[in-house]
Amino acid sequence: MSGSQRGQAIPTQLSLVQFEAFVLPHLSRGSRGPAPKLGLHKIFNDILRLLYMGCQWKELPIGKDGEGRPEIRHTRIYSAFRRWDADGCMDAIFTRSVVRLPTGC
Repeated sequence: MSGSQRGQAIPTQLSLVQFEAFVLPHLSRGSRGPAPKLGLHKIFNDILRLLYMGCQWKELPIGKDGEGRPEIRHTRIYSAFRRWDADGCMDAIFTRSVVRLPTGC
């Protein structure tokens, strides 16, 4: 085999347009409790980053708000991941992504 083929990297961050097209239609949203301070786009990107890094939830780098406090707790991100996984959202996102892959080699 001459040369190396570049594969596509595992995404660790989605743009808002990509998120709204590929992910948002499959996510369940809670109906009770306060609305998250961060958007679902940011929470999903934090989950992607954690899955890529393979770190513990409490080690996830969290940005700071205007007052220097963490913009979200790692437990909120973990809860969103658990809810989406239990609801089958992650499976639906994966399945729809695979369907969109080009066929052939």
